[in-house]
Amino acid sequence: MTLQGQRALVTGGGRGLGRAIAAALTQAGATVSILGRDELTLKEAVAAGLAADCAACDVRDEASVSAALDKLSRQHAFDIAVANAGAVETGPFMRSDSERFRRMLDINLIGTVNLFHAALPAMLEHRRGRLIAIASTAGHRGYPYVSAYTAAKHAVVGLVKSLALETARSGVTVNAVCPGYADTDMATASIDNVAAKTGKSREEALAAMIKDNPQGRLIAPEEVAAAVLYLCGAGSDAVTGQSLMINGGEF
Repeated sequence: MTLQGQRALVTGGGRGLGRAIAAALTQAGATVSILGRDELTLKEAVAAGLAADCAACDVRDEASVSAALDKLSRQHAFDIAVANAGAVETGPFMRSDSERFRRMLDINLIGTVNLFHAALPAMLEHRRGRLIAIASTAGHRGYPYVSAYTAAKHAVVGLVKSLALETARSGVTVNAVCPGYADTDMATASIDNVAAKTGKSREEALAAMIKDNPQGRLIAPEEVAAAVLYLCGAGSDAVTGQSLMINGGEF
């Protein structure tokens, strides 16, 4: 596959899944811009050759996203926009107040909405584009102690399905990629947190994390990136409104 001549944008592109996605798009020939809150991390990824340029922004803030795109492209003209930035907070429902739900919706859902709002007009004008949201298996099923995160990821999947219908004849496709627990710094932090709170070993915390994955492992970031590449390819023109689960068969 080649994405030569295409411009791509990835939020949360400095680390984890976003970094792997940016690297894969770059390797496929796209000119990749990455967004995130940590400018030093972004610049390190650019220096490593994983992206062409970067801009710092807060995806929860529509004006901040628009200003970042102004810096990268005055016309906000991107062929591919990947809404990857996200976060998770854990805790039982009765200890998850409305502010936690707002935080999870702001970063996971509104961050996606803001990127899509900024990138879609130019795609519609050019009659071609790829909008991709990195959601989660939690967008399809429930998990205990992450009700706010799960609700937000369900909302992202619903957004993708609805927007895909609005854009079905425009040349723009809208899809989600839904990984299970992936081998990223977010998973490492979760394992450390569980171990610290419960007294379990890191090995026990990891075993609990992957127990629902029939393959018994974490998902590699490169596997998620490969799914993004597929959705960007010429052979995926009829694939829209879909939610591609990369989770080792967990349902």
